[in-house]
Parts: sequence; structure tokens; C-alpha cells
Amino acid sequence: MILVTGAAGKTGRAVLKALVDEGAAVRGLVRRPEQAEIVRSLGAAEIAIGSFDHPPALSHAMADAEAVYHICPNVSPHELGYACAVAAAARANGVKRFVYHSVLHPQIEAMPHHWQKLRAEEMLLEAGLDVTILQPAAYMQNILGGWRGIIEGGIFRVPFPIETRLSLVDLKDVAAVAALVLTKSGYGGASFELVGTLPLSQIEVAAAIRSTLGCDVRAEAETPETWEMRARSGGLGDYERETLVAMFRHYAAHGLAGNPQSLRWLLGRPPNGLAEFLAAVVSGRDASNSA
Repeated sequence: MILVTGAAGKTGRAVLKALVDEGAAVRGLVRRPEQAEIVRSLGAAEIAIGSFDHPPALSHAMADAEAVYHICPNVSPHELGYACAVAAAARANGVKRFVYHSVLHPQIEAMPHHWQKLRAEEMLLEAGLDVTILQPAAYMQNILGGWRGIIEGGIFRVPFPIETRLSLVDLKDVAAVAALVLTKSGYGGASFELVGTLPLSQIEVAAAIRSTLGCDVRAEAETPETWEMRARSGGLGDYERETLVAMFRHYAAHGLAGNPQSLRWLLGRPPNGLAEFLAAVVSGRDASNSA
């Protein structure tokens, strides 16, 4: 049995599906009862319900598990605390195999959520577990957050200069690697950067979207302040807004570049490119892309 925490989220669902496709028995940990059906529909053998700050729930979720894939909620102020709690439950229940979902270049202190993941990595390397750390780039799927504006207005809007260069990765490739390192031996004690593309400017991303859709699409920058006002109106919390604005400012100054070679080696094939991802979105071949 493999435990996937945060199983109802975008990443958790993708990892769970990849594991099920490999024939693995998966238990999904979700926070709320109403999330259970989502996870069950993807093929989870078992569902555990509970939060990271409730040790009995974590202990129950770990029972009889052989491995755990830990995903913290996105931009959480409790990244380190939750990782400590999940690691402690794993040790207490004899679960040695621990795969941690981190982020590309967690060493960057100017991005608080990256820095918190580095602290979690440090803790896990000292936790007495058989640890593998996965460090994905920004998901191609993030483009879909603005898909309506792209389709209706022809605008691919980003909260940093359109010249900013970022490496991207298809979440499907991340999930495939997660399934690999959870079900096959030989990947313990390693950290792997999961990068699908060389750095792309937002102008290049818009051009790829334009080519796929066959209609005019252009990149347009908005200020972090404008983004922050919309996020506040949408109910995003103070910590999350401030952390993401810090990320946007770092992107504007430095971009975020990675190298696809590690992912290519792990997959045994070239990673999915942006054009391939966009074609799958438009054709509807991958329903998870809209999640």
C-alpha cells in the first residue's frame, strides 16, 4: 500500500492516477469527507480522512503502508511543520520509504515557499527515512488558470514582464516519475530536478498557444499589485498573496531556469514539450489538464 497525502489536490490526483495505472494499491489521504469520492473515482483502494495537524489521523493513514508520497498544500505557511508531522507518523508506523514533493531550486530564500521546502528537505535528510526528493518546475497546467481569458480575449496574462524566462514541466511527467520512484528500487537518497523545457519567455509561451489554437494570442504583463488586488478579492489569504508576490518579483528579476536532462533520464524518453501539452488540452485527450 502506498499513501499519497494531499490526494484530492491537482498534484495528488495526478500522482494517484499514475500509481493506479502502474497497478499499485493506493491509499489517498484527504482533509474533508466530501473529497473522498474524487479520490475513489481515480482508483484509490482506500481513503483516509484527516489533517496534518492531527497525529492520530496521520497514524491511521500510515497503517500498513510501505511508502508515502507527501504533498503539502500549495504555498502553505506550515510546510515544515506538516512535513515533520508526516515524517514522525511514518517513523512511528515503520514506513521507511518517503518521497517528498518539493520545488525547483528551493535554495532561493527570496521566495519564501521555496525556502520552506528547503527546510523540510533538510529535516527529512536527517529523519532516518529512505528519502527521495522531487523538485518540479512550474507546471504547464498553470497556464490553464487563465485559459478563459486566452480563449475569449486572446490574452495570456502574467504578473511579471513578458520577457521573463521560466522552465516548465507537464504534471503528467511529474506524476510518472513519482510512480517510478515509489514502485521501483534504487532511487533512495537522491534529489531529482523535474524540468520539461529549457527556459521560455512568456512571449514564446503565447506563441505556442497561438500556434495550437490557430488564433491570435499575445502575452500581456500585469503588475504584482494588480494581481494582488484580484487575489485579495478572490479570498486568498495574506500569507499566500505575499508569498506569491515575492515569487513574481523574483521571476521578474531572475526568471527560473532548469535543465530537462534529469527528467529525460528518469522517464527514458524526452519530457513532454509545451506544444505536446497544449495539443492534449485542445484535443481533450487528457482530462486532468483542466483540473
